[in-house]
Amino acid sequence: MIQPKHLLILMLLPLLTACANNDWRTASRASAGIAPDPSTTPEPVIQVYAADAWGWRGIFAVHTWIALKPRNADQYTVYEVVGWRERRGLPVLRIEQDTPDRHWFGARPELILDRRGEGVDELITQIESTAQNYPWKHEYRVFPGPNSNTFPAWVAQKVPDLQLELPFRAIGSGWAD
Repeated sequence: MIQPKHLLILMLLPLLTACANNDWRTASRASAGIAPDPSTTPEPVIQVYAADAWGWRGIFAVHTWIALKPRNADQYTVYEVVGWRERRGLPVLRIEQDTPDRHWFGARPELILDRRGEGVDELITQIESTAQNYPWKHEYRVFPGPNSNTFPAWVAQKVPDLQLELPFRAIGSGWAD
């Protein structure tokens, strides 16, 4: 007879191994085709994305980031916290011109906020300024935070007109409180 704890392990094993089949170095980082093309979108754009965290953590948590495109800009700037940067002596807050809707190491992103047009220029300015004052630029802890979800949550507090609400699985977003 199979004991309950062994049955649980047998039930969870396919989930855990399914999350570990790929190597993070070869996982997709391609655009998901969600963000508007900046060359044909003159209006300012703010988008916030969430994607399942890498590996087995994706069962429980998401990684979130913010993408900004000012009026008439030809590229997006992506704002995100990436923990491995700390081990390399880099700030965990990454601010770079990049593809806004990239897969997060194989996980397709979900658009959780899309703001465009009137008033968005001012919000972009506020977000850019707020990011420069992020207090945990050099700190990262998976749990309870600060982590990748702490940054967008902190921006949401400092820029309430953004009206950003992070998903329940954005573990670490409460650290900003």
